Amino acid sequence: MAGNPRKDEISGVDTTGHEWDGIEELNNPLPRWWLWVLYASVIWSIGYWIAMPAWPGISDYTRGMLGYSQRQTVMDELAEVKAGRADIEAKIVASSLEDIAKNPNLNQYALAAGQAAFGDNCAACHGSGAQGAKGYPNLNDDHWLWGGSLEDIHYTINYGIRSTHDETRFNDMTAFLADEILEKQEISDVAEYVLSLSGTSSDSEAAQRGLPLFEDNCVACHETGGVGNREMGAPNLSDKLWLFGGDKKTVVQSISYGRKGVMPTWEARLDPVTIKALSIYVHSLGGGE
Repeated sequence: MAGNPRKDEISGVDTTGHEWDGIEELNNPLPRWWLWVLYASVIWSIGYWIAMPAWPGISDYTRGMLGYSQRQTVMDELAEVKAGRADIEAKIVASSLEDIAKNPNLNQYALAAGQAAFGDNCAACHGSGAQGAKGYPNLNDDHWLWGGSLEDIHYTINYGIRSTHDETRFNDMTAFLADEILEKQEISDVAEYVLSLSGTSSDSEAAQRGLPLFEDNCVACHETGGVGNREMGAPNLSDKLWLFGGDKKTVVQSISYGRKGVMPTWEARLDPVTIKALSIYVHSLGGGE
């Protein structure tokens, strides 16, 4: 309800003449400095819209009179970082893996770059700490299917295992049941013999029956005593380290249907510097030879 303005008796401030249920509105305008800040902000925003990229369109956005681009700024910063790395990366390309490992500066750079690349490209399968998982090798120990030297690791990263690359490491394990080479009981006996190699068999008689079967069918890859053959990627069966599991059921599964794990080739995905850095990093994890 509107009335006549008057001076409030308690505060001494003029009223606006507005009153609701006996409550009158005091005439307390905003401070001048606050209003000037507001007006300046409005003027500044108009200038910003004109000078800087601000308004989205259907297929583009307003570029602004200053031509500023945050994306270009980031690209320039990345180019600057890359230019700063150019010298050391050129040395890495020109150096052998052994020379990189012996050079403190190159080795330090390779380890840092390799760790970053591992997290981006390898951790999904091998784990963030390279500890591996079922079907994915642990890269921290010194047990290698294809060898753990710098050159061996570099070759594996480059070309992969059972990958699409012509130079990939390749050797399939025979599916002895699926290919009808052995019967179920024979496979069970072979599994017992394999378990006996690491002292985990629970049936010595079955293991004895499995010995000649192992010699006839498995020695060509795993060698006598099941010690493995790195040139063929055949694992050592005499230790207690298992890629897919070392219980009887899993071993029977492996013998029956084979194992054909795949590691992709990184040659076309990563540049030579990154692949060398990854080789140095993986080799340094504790299992490199």
